[in-house]
Formats: sequence, structure tokens, C-alpha cells
Amino acid sequence: MIFLIIAVAVVLFVSNKLPVVVVAMAVGLSLWATGILPLGDALAGYGDPAVMFIATLFVVSAALEKTGVTAWAGQLLIEKAGEDSRARLLVLTMALGALLTAIISLNGAIAALLPVVVVMAVRLKRHSSQLLMPLVFAAHAGSMLALTGSPVNVLVSEASQDVGYGGFGFFEFALVGVPLLIGTMAIIVLFGEKLLPFRNGASMPADFSRHAQTLIEQYGLSSGVFRLRVRAASPLAGKGRDAVAGLKAEHGLEFVTMLDGKTGMPLRREAMAEGDYLILKGDADAAARFAASAHLALREEGDAAEGAETLFNRSSGLAEVVIPPRSGLIGTKAFAGMVTESGDLIILAISRGGVEVEGPDAELQAGDTLLLQGTWRALDERLADPDVLVVNAPELVRRQAVPMGPGAKPAVVILLAMVAMLATGIVPPAVAGMLAAGAVVLSAIMNVEQAYRAINWTTVIMVAAMMPLSTAMDRTGAAQLLAEYLVSAVGDLGPYALLAGLFLLTAVLGQLISNTATALIVIPIGIAAAKVLGVSPDPVLMSTAIAAAAAFLTPIATPTNLMVMQPGGYAFGDYWKLGLPLMIWFFIVAVFFVPLVWRF
Repeated sequence: MIFLIIAVAVVLFVSNKLPVVVVAMAVGLSLWATGILPLGDALAGYGDPAVMFIATLFVVSAALEKTGVTAWAGQLLIEKAGEDSRARLLVLTMALGALLTAIISLNGAIAALLPVVVVMAVRLKRHSSQLLMPLVFAAHAGSMLALTGSPVNVLVSEASQDVGYGGFGFFEFALVGVPLLIGTMAIIVLFGEKLLPFRNGASMPADFSRHAQTLIEQYGLSSGVFRLRVRAASPLAGKGRDAVAGLKAEHGLEFVTMLDGKTGMPLRREAMAEGDYLILKGDADAAARFAASAHLALREEGDAAEGAETLFNRSSGLAEVVIPPRSGLIGTKAFAGMVTESGDLIILAISRGGVEVEGPDAELQAGDTLLLQGTWRALDERLADPDVLVVNAPELVRRQAVPMGPGAKPAVVILLAMVAMLATGIVPPAVAGMLAAGAVVLSAIMNVEQAYRAINWTTVIMVAAMMPLSTAMDRTGAAQLLAEYLVSAVGDLGPYALLAGLFLLTAVLGQLISNTATALIVIPIGIAAAKVLGVSPDPVLMSTAIAAAAAFLTPIATPTNLMVMQPGGYAFGDYWKLGLPLMIWFFIVAVFFVPLVWRF
């Protein structure tokens, strides 16, 4: 009955007729319905500490992406890579992908780096197909650098603990991860150019690295922009916006906005105070005369980049919105410098048909575009209004254009604290993950709803639902039976042949179904086979983890393989050409190197 359940599950996984979570949940329910496991055991995976730990890793990963830590790493990569050396570009790209994967898992790292690498390909005029598959395959190797690199690592470590062998340390995986990564890099650098196609995706993403400068230039704010700081002796201190209402008539200067001197955000107080800023546009001599007469400290934003830094930075940003047909804002009066009804956004400019709309009595029409400025939080919250259409989502812009944004330092501290707890083992991995995820929410990096959305529930539920299968295979003797068949098949060839057989089984299944689901099927077989041969299960489990990571031959082997297919312009048959030599290298490490570190 166990073998029938597994066979049906594998067929359903491969056919992709049903969602994988439905198939996985059906496996657990089938174990109960057939009387193989009681209901408590059939559902025990949902309360397993390993499942909780995997879920928390998604939250920490999303926090690093949301705060711009990964964007900072990507920009650093572009700076260091240069334009000339293909080998240096590949090595740095693969190293960054591998290191991020080790910390925040494969899916999180590729999701964060994919837009960075595609934009890098656009900037450096290189084919994205030459960069994206190397990034993903190196990340597969990087998943073997630490416990957090993959759910499979957590599963094999827990399996080792369950049979009394103590599990694997946080960085113990690096003993095989480093050779895997070095070999992967060498193969890709030496042979990748010939084995990979020269293509780009059908549609390449926008490059938002100069987004602020582009908007400022488009709306005529790129030159003659001045930032004037209110001094204590200024007659404007304690005055409201009416005090600068006649600037254009009296001084020929155009009012842009007012910023809070302490926060750099749009001024929400009625009156200006010492340290606040006036942002004006106009002639330099006129700005200097006005600054002298009003006792203001003058700073000219000399070019678009400096002007952009004033309006677009870690705390605040810019967004462009369009008034759609049937919007409730049509007919509303608006003008440049106006604060929106919410009080936390400022209209910097209004454009109609490419021409700036001036005057305090202009009424908004369908098709008008508005340039808004405010805090990132305000832009995220207010622009969900159905009365406006956002041209580029602030969240997407911020992730590319504002590296190390708000909350970046707390996110890095939380990550380092979690890694320290995992490396020292002072608390169980699930506790370390829960503490880190809780800290992300308590530090306001993400709210509870965002944390929920950050979790890849397909992975979490699949792992939880499939875990009882290992229990069932052990209790019914199915794992023991398969192990005996496997041992008899390898005959007198010994444990090395066992590792080779398990590697091939895991690797073949892993090209067709999730490597996590594959590991959950193979782990009990490997442990039982090790017991039959009278050898330690640790080399068997580590070899299984390596085989699960060798998901190179098809785009459906892992979600990350599929993620790069469209932006890289890959065909189904492109994967095995580079994947096969990499799989051979993983086989060598799994079968011949692993026993040198973890003795039989």
C-alpha cells in the first residue's frame, strides 16, 4: 500500500494535473485512510520543528529583500565586476548567489538576485542566458554551504538526530559545499560559454537604478533646484505655507516642496521651524537674493543626481501616477506643492500631454500624470487607491534603486543573530528562526500580513504533509524492504556502491518532482540501507542531500530553474547541456569525497 501511494504521488507530481500541495496533503490523508498511521501521526508533520524553521527562513529572507540589503549586494557586484572580464563577472555573480542561498535559502536568494542580474546584463550589454543559469546552478551548490541553504539540509540533519547520530552542525555542510561550489564555478567559467545559448528574454525588466533622476529630468526639476534651510533668525520660522505663496511674482522662484529638517519627510506641521527645508526652483541669482533677505542657508542641487538625492533617498521617494478614466479625482483642483488629503504626500508636478500644468486652480483630468513625493511607507499605503494608476510600484523601485534602505541595519543584525544562534547551537533551529522572524515584525521591518505573504506556503505545506510518509515507510517495513533490495543489488561492492545507487535514485527523481519531496522518500530508504550494511547513516544522508541539490537537468526540477527560463530565454533542452557535467561533479563529491569526511 505504501508503494502504491508513493507511485500515485510521483505520477501526480510529474503530471502537474493537481497543485503539489493537494497531492502532498492527499499522501498524508491516504496514510490515515488506509489504516497505516493513526490520524495524529498522519498530521504530525504540521507541528514538526523543522517545518516551523523552514517557514521562518522565508520571513527573514523577505526582510533582507524588502530593506534593500540584497539590492546593495547586487550593486556592489556590478561595481566590482566591471565590463571587460567575463570570468570575473561570472565568479562574482555565482559567489554572491551561493552565499545568499546559504543564508536565506535557494528560492529567496534567486528571487532577490534575479532582477539585479538581468538589469546587470542589460547595462553591460551581455546576454542574460549567459548569466542566469550559472547564477541558479551556483546557488544549488551554495545551498550546501550551511544548514539554512535548503529544506533538505534541515531534513537530513533532523534524520541524523532521530537515529542517534547528533545531526549536522550549521557550517558542517560547508565541508562538501565549498568543493561543490569551486567545481561548479570552474566548470561554468571554462565551458559555460560554449554550453549555454546566446539569448535574452522576450521582455527584459526596467532598470530603476536612475529612476529618480529620470523623473526629475522629465518633470523639469533637473536644473536650478535649490534647498534652503530655515535658520533661527529667519522671518519664515513659525510661518506657514502662505508665507511663500508669492515667491513666483516677487522673486521669480517656483515653490516645489517643504521638508522636515529632522526626518527629511514632507512637512506636516502648519508652521516652519529652524532646520526645515524649502525646495525651490528658479534662477540662481534670484534664489541667492531671496535666501539673503529671508536669512536662509542656501544649497544648490547642482545636477539631477543631487536634486534626486534630496527628494529620493532611504526615507522618502518619488512615484508617478496616472488619473484613469472614471477616477473620483477627475475635476478635483490640484497644484504643484499641494499636500494630499492624507497629509503625507506632496504633489511635486502635474503633467498633461507632456506639458506641465501650472496654477492653483487646475482641475485634474483623465490621463493627467502626477509626480508625488513622500515617505516610502506612505507611498506603499496611499497608492493602493483605485482612483490612481501607479506607473512603477514604489516597492519595486525601492528594491533596485535604494540599497540598504529603511530597516536594513536591523535586518542585518537580526540575520547575524540568527546565524550566531544556529552556529553555536544555544537554541534549537526552530527557536532561532522564530526569534528572528518575531524580531522582523517587532522592529517594524514587516507587519504580520507581510510576514504571512513572505512565506512560501507551497513548500511549507508540502514538507509538513509528506513528513509522515517517512514514518509510515519505517513502521511498515517498506523502507527496510527497499533497502534490502538496494543492498542486494549492489552486492559485494560495499557502501560506495550504496552511495552511488542512492545518488542516482535521488537525482533522477529530483529532476521530475520537488527535491524536498524526493528527499523525504529517499531518506528512510538510505537510513535502513545503512543499518543493513552496518555503516553510519551520516555519509548516506549527506550524499542524499548533495544528490537532491543536483537538480540541473530540467526546468521543472526546482522553482528557481523555472524562474530563470523566461528572462534567460531558455528552452527545455538547454538545461541538461550545462547540467550534466555539473551532475557528474556532484556525483564524484557525493560518492568519493563524502566518505573521507564522514566515515562509514
